Amino acid sequence: MTDLKFEQKRSLSRFEAADQLTALAAMMRAGGDAELELAEGTLSLRIPDDLRGEIEVEVGDGQIELEIEFKWTTTPRRTAPPHAVAAAEKPPRRKSTAAGRSKAAKRSATKTP
Repeated sequence: MTDLKFEQKRSLSRFEAADQLTALAAMMRAGGDAELELAEGTLSLRIPDDLRGEIEVEVGDGQIELEIEFKWTTTPRRTAPPHAVAAAEKPPRRKSTAAGRSKAAKRSATKTP
């Protein structure tokens, strides 16, 4: 099931096509929140740092079809839970054991001033 689908088909000049691709390239380069001006309005997208790309060319029936497709997930990618990162940054704690305490007590008890 598709949450949203937008499709626009229209005739345009080579220059108009180049302008659309240039605007799209600038959005991709900037990343983050982006707006693409279309004939019927504005399309707002959030573009992540990593995405998948596909270029497809079909030649047949007296025409050439060029498709450029980019895909990315709508959910942010998390590398580790926040508490795991915080725990990794803390220095390791020394373990205190009863055996360790009793050895220290024996040493201090046997010393004479």
